[in-house]
Amino acid sequence: MAKNYIIEHMEEGMHEWCKLEYEHMVSVIGPDHVYFTALTPKTLADMPETLAKAHCHTEDILTMQDRIPHSKVCLLDPSSPYPLSPEDADTYDFFLFGGILGDDPPRDRTGELRKLGFATRHLGEVQMTTDTAVNVTRRVVEGKIPLDKIPFIDHPEIKLRKKETVTMPFRYIALPPKEVDASDESKKSKKPKKPEPLLPPGMIELLIKDNDAALDLF
Repeated sequence: MAKNYIIEHMEEGMHEWCKLEYEHMVSVIGPDHVYFTALTPKTLADMPETLAKAHCHTEDILTMQDRIPHSKVCLLDPSSPYPLSPEDADTYDFFLFGGILGDDPPRDRTGELRKLGFATRHLGEVQMTTDTAVNVTRRVVEGKIPLDKIPFIDHPEIKLRKKETVTMPFRYIALPPKEVDASDESKKSKKPKKPEPLLPPGMIELLIKDNDAALDLF
């Protein structure tokens, strides 16, 4: 049974990084099962079409109890003593995420939701981006994959250009190494291929853009 995923948006506006993560989330989950709450009127008015087809609300989760019963909500909280498990799908229909997750260092904006008394679960000790946290939660509660069976890659080094890389300070779902055509000798390497992080489409291009902008400041 499909579950629902709520992002309590805690920022004014929506920067490009956030937009890519949200779009990735909606593409994986489907707009009918994604809720964006606590949007300011301006943020709601400026929502791109790719996100506006999800459930978008200026109300926060606390004032939506008539539509989203709090007893059916599980807050994903790094401070929770309990890991998320496939059995949680039997109890909860909505999985709530605070923030923007993915701050480095973490600012514990989930703490504002923690005070509301929701049941909580954690996804491990390493900070994740928003879309990663949602994708991991879906794999556990819908795919019935135990958290410790999901392959992760921590702090991956992302190649931007031939001699240019950036290290991401987060945990990502690990994709298997890309296979190389056995007949193509030119692409064979003596080094074993490494797993790759599951990134939102367009993220590498954004990283290149941000890196170029940072270099222009010097």
